[in-house]
Amino acid sequence: MINEVFMPALSSTMTEGKIVSWTKSPGDKVERGETVLVVESDKADMDVESFYEGYLAVIMVPAGESAPVGQTIAFIAETEAEIEAAKQKAGGQSSTTTTNPAAVSAPADASTQSRQAAIATEATVATATNGNGSSVSSSRTIVSPRARKLAKDLKVDLAGLKGSGPHGRIVAQDVEAAAGKSQPPVSGGGTVPPSPDRLVDPVPPGVGSKPKSVPISPPAPVVPGQVVPLTTLQNAVVRNMMVSLSIPTYHVGYTITTDNLDKLYKQVKSKGVTMSALLAKAVAVTLQKHPLLNASYTEQGISYPSAINISVAVAMEDGGLITPVLKNADQADLYSLSRTWKDLVDRARAKQLQPDEYNSGTFTISNLGMFGVDRFDAILPPGQGSILAIGASRPQMVATDDGLFGVKRQMQVNITCDHRIIYGAHAAAFLKDLATLIETNTQSLTL
Repeated sequence: MINEVFMPALSSTMTEGKIVSWTKSPGDKVERGETVLVVESDKADMDVESFYEGYLAVIMVPAGESAPVGQTIAFIAETEAEIEAAKQKAGGQSSTTTTNPAAVSAPADASTQSRQAAIATEATVATATNGNGSSVSSSRTIVSPRARKLAKDLKVDLAGLKGSGPHGRIVAQDVEAAAGKSQPPVSGGGTVPPSPDRLVDPVPPGVGSKPKSVPISPPAPVVPGQVVPLTTLQNAVVRNMMVSLSIPTYHVGYTITTDNLDKLYKQVKSKGVTMSALLAKAVAVTLQKHPLLNASYTEQGISYPSAINISVAVAMEDGGLITPVLKNADQADLYSLSRTWKDLVDRARAKQLQPDEYNSGTFTISNLGMFGVDRFDAILPPGQGSILAIGASRPQMVATDDGLFGVKRQMQVNITCDHRIIYGAHAAAFLKDLATLIETNTQSLTL
């Protein structure tokens, strides 16, 4: 029997995928559940496992090229004797595709659709075990896509390696160390220290600290007159922004004094607490009193989610942005929240976030204060009702309650809301309570 391998849908927003690499070559034996290729979806690189056992007969879409979801990208033959028949079938399909390009956009029949769903499910299971410690089996080796490809190129046996990445994951540095090409990474249960210029987190080390230069990788040289294709991530951002333009939104601004927040941050910074976690925690606690700001519009009515999940916008070095999600941010303690955030950023850098780790947010924070920006308006993400834009904290001359003048550090925040369900008074009340929490009761964030 000859089985088709389809481009799987690895997320709800994915319309096409780019093949990063094939871990198997034509003629190689393939086991059921074995990784056969790595696909770049709209926001992550994911391993795709085979739903079938047999031999990889034909690769229809080579590494580096893209294909729409549902298109045949390879054939797997159950026996070696069927490889030639698979090649003929692939050749016939190629000629049919040339004659009728529309035919590749959808599976031919119901059975094909079910096989595609099975492949997509298998891919989802594979990636869920790769990036999330809670579902990893202790008997299974966890390997990043880049490390797997590197091991194949350098002929390194992964079975004997001990991973230094999150949850014991084997990363590229482990393979290079085994091949003698680099110094072994720091291990002992920790994560390999990230390169500081790989990714920019738009949340400053401290809201109260003055803006400083941000290490960003220099852009690739551009030839004047050249048209550079968008990356998969950039295309995903384009689609989302076009959807956002159809939503009626408005903006409300507020000035918040950050002296107490800065004081708290200095107290807990040595314990591993990040400013990102502090801001997310403050927003999440405030949302408990304002569930409408955590809701979203649907054609059936207002959708109130069961949890408060805070997305934090993060810029990627190769273009586009991603929004790792701090789930149940109102319930998690500040220290756990900071550890979770570090893990999310590490895996965002490696493009190994699972879809629900970047698309399950109910409220988004975007911070450009680290660039010295005073204020800005953020674009509302599809599927959410609100996004909060945070500017830099600066010393300001203000009038005190006793009629004198004093210097306080203040930041401007601006919230963008979906006017179909959230009105101006709702947004203003939320910002007022957020300011009260940050200005007068920051110690409660550590409880």
